[in-house]
Order: sequence, then structure tokens, then C-alpha cells
Amino acid sequence: MEPRNPPLSHRVPAPVLVLGSVFSLQLGQALGKHLFGSVGPMGVVALRLGFSAVLLCSLWRPRLPAGRRDRLVVVAFGTAIAGMNVIYLALRHLPLGMAVALQLLGPLAVALLLSRRARDLLWGLLAGAGLFLFTGPSFAGAAGSPSPAGVAFALVGAVAMGAYLLLSRRAGRLAADGSPLALAVAWAALLWVPVGVAESGARLARPHVLLLGFAVAVLSAAGPYTLELVALRRLPPRVVGVLQNLEPVVAGLAGLVVLGEVLSPVQWAAVGCVTAASVGAVVTQGRASPGGGSPGPGGPSRRGRSASRGTGTPRPAPPR
Repeated sequence: MEPRNPPLSHRVPAPVLVLGSVFSLQLGQALGKHLFGSVGPMGVVALRLGFSAVLLCSLWRPRLPAGRRDRLVVVAFGTAIAGMNVIYLALRHLPLGMAVALQLLGPLAVALLLSRRARDLLWGLLAGAGLFLFTGPSFAGAAGSPSPAGVAFALVGAVAMGAYLLLSRRAGRLAADGSPLALAVAWAALLWVPVGVAESGARLARPHVLLLGFAVAVLSAAGPYTLELVALRRLPPRVVGVLQNLEPVVAGLAGLVVLGEVLSPVQWAAVGCVTAASVGAVVTQGRASPGGGSPGPGGPSRRGRSASRGTGTPRPAPPR
């Protein structure tokens, strides 16, 4: 008997799957910003979180945790996810690549603060250089400089992403599937949907808006989760983390292709600094503590996109 052909997911190289998830996520972000012409940024967030909550709850059929403390973890986890979506308010003022790079500073800061090695100071200095390149001219009032309000919103998203990093492991211990994430996204949707409806009203019910909103949810949640879950069965989490930290670069390209956003050379240099700092932190932490240690700024522990190496428990990606 001839052996059956392996499934397509096994024939595609695992790094290609991870890069596919990165491109899917940033394409979803760019498509969401494109929707600003029809609804406001809060309306876009309401659509993407609302549809994502329906998709994830349909997939996992979660039940509320029995204990009060576990419920508080889910609420905190969902609040962090809701905070991460403040990046859409930043996107009203900033190019996509710039906003994503600034948001990445949150998990990078957590990883560096939890590290006890002096050499990690290099990555902090590199990230600080990127932040200075982004924000230094803006507060000096230079022409063409980024909006201080946009930078502030992106940094709020960075803080929320850092909080998500700290909460993701605790939430992952609540169940052996994606139920905690589904409940957390549902809570985040409950926080954002009323705000989005108040901002955009009946425009949210237009057929083309609903269709694009559903596409944003699929591209930024279901697509990345599926691709990364398959890839993590074949790649070490550290390798996945390195590839995921290319997101600011991919976001800059997605902004250029989909939205026509052109970053200046200084802004590309800032994106490069943040990306290099994040990749460097993941690589050096992986070498120092292959079986544990503090969570890196990218990859599985940052956004709950992994399967625990010890248990094989899937932790799907939240919609950002």
C-alpha cells in the first residue's frame, strides 16, 4: 500500500507558516485602518473583537471558571486585550509600521525588567534609541513629526501588551484549551462594542462594513492562530519568537502596499532598532534559559500564541 500524501500544512516549511501568520496579522491591521473611511477606529475595534469573540467562543465553547480568583484572572486578561486594541486610536495619527513598533516596546520592557543579566542592557538601549528616533522630533515640534497623541495611544497599547504578557501564563493554566482566551476576548468585546456603537452607530451594520470587519477578525485572529499552532508543533518557541518580532517591518510594508504609507528613513531606522532589540532579547534569553526563564518580548508567551512545550496546551492568538 502506498503511503498517503502528507497534509499541506506538513509540506509547507514551518518558518513559512510563522511568516504567513505575521503577514496575516499585519494585513488585518492594515485592512482595519482602511475601514476608517467608513467607521471610526472604535467601530473597527468593536467589529474585530465582536467577530473574534464569536469565532473563538464557537470554536472552544468555554465555561466560566468556578473560582472567583480564576474569574478575576479572565477579566484582567480580557482587559489587557482590550487595552492592546488602543493601537487603533494610534493608527488614526501614525503609520502602521510606527504604531506596531511602539507597541512592541511593552513586552520588550517586561522581558528586560524580568532579566537579571547586565548584557540585556544593550537591548534596552537599542529600544530606547528607537523610541527616541520616533518621539524626539515630535515633541520638539519638527515639521512632519509624528503626532504626540498617536505616540501616547501606541504606548498605552504597549503597556497593555506588557500586562498581557504577564497574565498570559496564569490564564493558560486555567484550562487545557483556548477557553480562557475565548472568555477574555468576549470580555474585551463587551468593553469595546458599546463604545464602537456610540461612535459609529448604524454605519456598523452596513453590509460592506460587516464583511470587511469579519475579514479583519479572521486575518488577525483565526488565521494567525491556525498557522502558528501548526508551526509550533515543528519549531522551537524561540525560533517562532524571533520570526514574530519581524512584525514592525512587515507592518511597515503592509502600510506601504495597502494604505500607501511611506515611512521616512529615520522612521525605518527606528523600526529597525526596536525589531533588532526584540529579536536580540529573544535569542539571548533562549540561549541562557532554554527550559524556562523570563518570557521574551515575542513569540508564544507574549501573546498566548503557543503550545506549552511541557503540556502541549494550545494558547491561541488574541486579536490585537
